[in-house]
This record gives sequence, structure tokens and C-alpha cells, in this order.
Amino acid sequence: MNQRTLLITLTGPDRPGVTSRLFAVLAGFPVVVADIEQVVIRGRLTLGVLVAYAGDTPTGTGGTLGALWTAVERTAEDLGLEVELSTSSTTKEKEKRRRGRLHVTVLGSPLQPAAMAGIAGRIAAAGANIDRIERLSSYPVTCIELAVSGADPDALRAELAAEAHAQQVDVAVQRAGLHRRAKRLIVMDVDSTLIQAEVIELLAAHAGCLEEVARVTEEAMRGELDFAESLRRRVALLEGLSEEVFEKVRKEVVLTPGARTLVRTLKRLDYRFAIVSGGFTQLTDALVDDLGIDYSAANTLEVVDGVLTGRVIGEIVDRPGKARALERFAREAGIPISQTVAIGDGANDLDMIATAGLGIAFNAKPVVRQAADTAVSVPYLDSILYLLGISRAEVEAADAEDGVIAPER
Repeated sequence: MNQRTLLITLTGPDRPGVTSRLFAVLAGFPVVVADIEQVVIRGRLTLGVLVAYAGDTPTGTGGTLGALWTAVERTAEDLGLEVELSTSSTTKEKEKRRRGRLHVTVLGSPLQPAAMAGIAGRIAAAGANIDRIERLSSYPVTCIELAVSGADPDALRAELAAEAHAQQVDVAVQRAGLHRRAKRLIVMDVDSTLIQAEVIELLAAHAGCLEEVARVTEEAMRGELDFAESLRRRVALLEGLSEEVFEKVRKEVVLTPGARTLVRTLKRLDYRFAIVSGGFTQLTDALVDDLGIDYSAANTLEVVDGVLTGRVIGEIVDRPGKARALERFAREAGIPISQTVAIGDGANDLDMIATAGLGIAFNAKPVVRQAADTAVSVPYLDSILYLLGISRAEVEAADAEDGVIAPER
């Protein structure tokens, strides 16, 4: 049997009972509900209902479909709403959507109309359709999520990456489906990601060698210098520092805005959270305790008789070591690699970003942005929640239930 659909769209001032009145009318006809969506913006309602019916259902003013049209139009008039009705073949709809459903997430601070025009234009040029648009956040960044059908994900990702660069916004393209919400292990870099500084530079400032250490750090972050060798060179400059410096530096560490909100929200949702750092356990252990982090891996500075020796103890956590740590954490948590998210900013994070199910470059170097699945350039770490489909309203509602007065910024 050929099945067809009727799309009913009601628009106008919102009022109680609109949805119940419409479905009471539909209940008197031989149709089934295929889809429904409703949104209210500043008191104005848009309600869309897609119903399916047999293709041989009589049409015209005297047929079943004609009677349905008349009944819906009369109800809309009674409610003071405008109504639009259109028919289509479900076979054609399915064919168009067969290429895949995608989530396109757009982040802007601010988000300009020209950016949305450019992105929508690229989607249309790719022969795809925007099925739904939803705002996930209005502050501190604006985040809009588009449900898109009929596009090749790789081709669309490349097109939208170019548009994002031109419009100075962030755009992520992900396949729709249950797996998007199933990413259950977050593994994050620490320096310049979870926190706003490079710990070794904070230590170097106390040792009086900041300029030299910063120069070597930058070379390593750009991928111009082997990390293990760069770490040994920088640590050697710290020789002779008193271990009392660790407490001083702990007080100097500042979390990236949104870090507490990100960790708190994901822990509520039963995510596992891990940090992996080319920095030092003498500092990361405090972050683990403070934030309630589940897993951690970092280097350890050697201390003898209360003084730093200028050496690192044990195996160095470098670029391959970070990827191995991610795999180890996933095994311990019983979580498939496909359900992991890796977040970082430097060349040292490339392997774990490539290994994870979703790799995110956060305010990252160009080489990392190019390698990651998506990039975030706004300075708020909790913006990553939107890439997982979690809205600002959901975060604030959970905070209110738990008595969190005001999320940090």
C-alpha cells in the first residue's frame, strides 16, 4: 500500500489546549501520528504534526482527507491560529533521508545573521535539508543545533569547516542517533585546556627561567620538538627549587571558565571523567580531589631531601602515552573507545584525539584544529556540553535542583 503524509502546521499566539484540541480532531480520522514538533518563542506558537494515511484515501471536498482538512481549518480558526497543510509521499521522504541524518552545531560569540546565512546556504548547496533548528544556549555563547537530512557527512563537514572559518564561528557535524548521547568517557588535557596556564611555566617563574622554558614549551606545542626531550630540557632548569613551590603554584592555578560546570554536569549524567597531562602529579592530584575526577595520568617530578632534582620519575606521559592512557581508562571503565571524547589543544594531544570516538580541539593550535573532528574556539569549556546535545537550560535546571547558586565564569 502506498502511504502518504499530511503535514499540519499551526502558527499564532500560544494558549492552553491547542495541542489537545488538534489531536481530538485528528482522532476522528483514519490517520496515524508520524512526527510532531512544537516550539514557542516569545509567546508565539509553531506546532507541526505529520500524520500518515493510506494513499487510496479519498481526497477532495467530499472525501476523508477533505473532511480532515475542513475540520483542522475550523479548529485553527476557533483558536485564532493560522494553518498550513501539505501532502507528500513517505517513499520520497525516506529516499531523501536515506543518505543520513546529521546534527550540525553552530557556536558563535556573537552569532551573526551572516554566519547562519552562510551555513544554511552551504547545506542547501549540498542538496540537504534542515529539518529542525533548536537553540541550545544564548549565553555565554550562542549555540544553535540544526537537524539535517540528505547530506554526506564528510563532504558537508568540509564545506561547513570552510564557512566556519570565513564567518569566525565554530561548526561541528556529527551523525545523529543514540551513539551521540552514548559517549561516556571524557579524557581531557590539563595545561591550557582544563586550566588557563602551563604549569611548568608557573614553576619556571619561581625558578627565574620562565623565558627559556616558555620558548621550549611553544616549540613542543607546535610539534617542532619531541615532547619527551623538551620536557627533560625544561625540567632540568627547575633543579634546586624547594618542594614548597608546589603549594605556591597550586594557589596560582586558575580553572578555565566553565570547567566546573562541565565536570559537574557530566558526572550527574554518569559520565566518567579523566585528565591526562604532560604536566606533573604534584599539581594534577589536587585537581582530581577538587573536581572529583575519576582517572588521571601525569608525569612526576623527582624530589630528594625537599628539593627538585631536575629529573622526571618513571615513564614520561608524552603524545603516544596520552593515547595509551585513554585506552587504559576506557578498559578500566568498561567503555568502548567509540564512546570516548578526547579534548586538547596541542600537538601532544594529537594521538589521543585521533584515538577517541570524538576528538575536540579546544582553543587549539592549527595542526590540532585540522586533525580533530571538531574545534571550539570560544573560551568557555562548558560549551563542549552542546556538542553532546546538552542544553544550557538543562544544565541550569540540574544546578537549581542541586542547590548550585551560580555557575562559575
